[in-house]
Formats: sequence, C-alpha cells, structure tokens
Amino acid sequence: TTLQADLEQREYSASSGGGMVEVTVDGKHLVKLIKINPDIIDPEDSEMLEDLITVAINEAISNAIKTAEEEMGAITGGLNMPGLF
Repeated sequence: TTLQADLEQREYSASSGGGMVEVTVDGKHLVKLIKINPDIIDPEDSEMLEDLITVAINEAISNAIKTAEEEMGAITGGLNMPGLF
C-alpha cells in the first residue's frame, strides 16, 4: 500500500467544548463519527452546539491535512507535489 492510501485510511479526531463534542474524519476528509455529550444539548441555544461541531470538524480535517503534508514531505524531501491533497 502506498503512503497516500495509508493516509486516506487513517482516522483523525478533534474535540471542542472541553471534549463535549468529538469528531473523527478519515484521510479523505469525510466525517466518520460525531459524538456529542448530552449535557451540552440545550434546545434554547442550538447555535452554540452548531459552533462546537463546526470547530471540531474543521480541526479534525486540519489534523488530517497537516499529518499528510508532514509525512509526504518527509518522503519527498519537502518538494511541492501539487494535486496530492
């Protein structure tokens, strides 16, 4: 298996709200799992929960991109390889 295929199969997680929302994405940046602590669910304040989910998703995707760039960069010696990500 190639490094790119390996990176695509990995899972990357991030949380927000002190761990109240956790998101896992794969290396293709597809959301695989969203966990929400029921204590954070407030019917009067859905915007806060939406914000926490958005932050966690973006951070998980950022983690996936950063890992891919670092590992591919280690192999290519830092050469810019457009179109890989």
